[in-house]
Amino acid sequence: MDEASFAKIAALKNDEVNEFIAHAVELCQPAKVVVCDDSAKDVAWIRQLAIDNREERPLNIQGHTIHFDGYFDQGRDKEVTKYLVPAGETLDPKLNQMPREEGLAEIESYQRDSYRGRIMLVRFFCLGPVNSPFSIPCLQITDSAYVAHSEDLLYRNGYEEFKRHAAQGDFEFFKFRHATGAVDERMTSSDVEHKRIYMDYTKNTVISVNTQYAGNTVGLKKLSLRLALRKADREGWLAEHMFVMRVNGPKGRRTYFCGAFPSACGKTSTAMVPGENIVGDDLAYFRVIDGQFRTVNVESGIFGIITDINSQDDPVIWDVLHKPGEVIFTNVLVKDNKPYWIGMDGEIPDQGENYCGPWKAGQKGPDGAETTPSHKNARYTVQMRDLENADPDWDAPQGLPVGGIIYGGRDSDTSVPVREAYSWEHGVCTMGATLESETTAATLGAVGVRSWNVMSNMDFLSMSVGRYIRNNLEFAKTIQRPKVFGTNYFIKKDGKYLNGKLDKAVWLKWMELRVHGEVEALDAAYGLIPKYEDLKRLFKQVLDKDYSETDYVDQFMIRIPECLAKLDRMDKIFATVSDTPETMKAELKAQRERLEALKAAKGDYVSPLEL
Repeated sequence: MDEASFAKIAALKNDEVNEFIAHAVELCQPAKVVVCDDSAKDVAWIRQLAIDNREERPLNIQGHTIHFDGYFDQGRDKEVTKYLVPAGETLDPKLNQMPREEGLAEIESYQRDSYRGRIMLVRFFCLGPVNSPFSIPCLQITDSAYVAHSEDLLYRNGYEEFKRHAAQGDFEFFKFRHATGAVDERMTSSDVEHKRIYMDYTKNTVISVNTQYAGNTVGLKKLSLRLALRKADREGWLAEHMFVMRVNGPKGRRTYFCGAFPSACGKTSTAMVPGENIVGDDLAYFRVIDGQFRTVNVESGIFGIITDINSQDDPVIWDVLHKPGEVIFTNVLVKDNKPYWIGMDGEIPDQGENYCGPWKAGQKGPDGAETTPSHKNARYTVQMRDLENADPDWDAPQGLPVGGIIYGGRDSDTSVPVREAYSWEHGVCTMGATLESETTAATLGAVGVRSWNVMSNMDFLSMSVGRYIRNNLEFAKTIQRPKVFGTNYFIKKDGKYLNGKLDKAVWLKWMELRVHGEVEALDAAYGLIPKYEDLKRLFKQVLDKDYSETDYVDQFMIRIPECLAKLDRMDKIFATVSDTPETMKAELKAQRERLEALKAAKGDYVSPLEL
């Protein structure tokens, strides 16, 4: 470590920082240690190092680069992502866990001497806005300039945040130590067998090795969400897997919504609906600030799936991906230094370089599987500030007031396109905690299988399901809480979708009006649904589209047998959750009773016109 780097560490006057860095040096044995601050000079150096190290390669458009992950390192690896649990403790049995001492010994054996001949990078970032009640300082150690570069695009710089906290005394921060491990000729992690991502939650630490895929290595993403959930549990706030967006109402009114949508349920397309404004696409913190329910975007960039991004459906992202500025493409096809991906505009070459290495159409991978031009989980990394539709206040230190929470599921035969909960408790229990996503033809395995995903956070829970639900139920009880809504864009009739892709723009406008009490609603026994005349007007205003009464009846039919079948599934699931809150049990029971009463009065399938 040269004098400049040492001075940066010394200025923080923090023993925990010093100990974490010293242990990494002793364990990983780097050739050199470089400590970066928030300066443009240091950020630019990291960007160039990623290219010099051949972890990234420049593309034709200025500022654009391509990074490839290994063939078997193309996504979050649930099997080797584990919580390290101290002796005498246990987490929810649904969570992947192992004894802490055993896990530390194993992963440190893989990281030992892993930095030999490499530069150890010490980076400081901040989850949430800096100088904010929401701020969580973070310390990242890695030997991958690609990982560090990605974090520069995705998170606020945090060195000055550490200095600010140091001046105030002791403070809590998150720590991440990553080692790329052995690499192949393309500088991608190659020791797949020993890939590990372990969370030492008692020390607010995540350790990963033998992987480069950002979801496993960029500690501030879903890995930090697991730590934040426990911190929020201790301190009385919420950490959620949600987008944040602004819906623009009548006369310039701004209403902010947060939404939890499992994969393939419309999360990104909702957050990026034309005519509205995005605040963040993935992670949100909730706190009560000055008597208001407020939120922030935890991140400052987007690590988005690029598959099916095109100029018609995603004009804002398409624009960013085709103009000068910082963009990291990962695991797409490259031909003549130009990126191509599945679902984009135009023709895709039948050969080039991709996640397989040299590639041509029809090629099989090393596992014998058919390969595609770009990986289905190929990504782009961009900064929020480069999006034309970014809300001007997306980085507000005090956060933004939340008018509504949306839980977006996916089923072909049960839920209406949009409905409002009767109360916060009803919404959390019967829309959030019972969130389901139906598998599609794009998913391995049987089509139409419903996967339960509590508030789209099941993969990231670091506590029992019951405790997590209870925390949501108890949060902000003394103030006015947001309205809660459920959406389902995938209802079908005779095998055909009843919703158009852009119809969600209308559902958002209806929700915005409901938040402000400007339209009435009908009681559908499992929530409140729109009136036909309101939707007819909104379809014309928003999409310049005629909306027929037949469409309305088909979409908003109350399908009672299917709704009761869902409750049956939930009863079975929550019978296995030992600490299910009594409020949850009561809300599911009341929902069943309302639906059964409606069935007795009007039959199995009830037209909204009969309500």
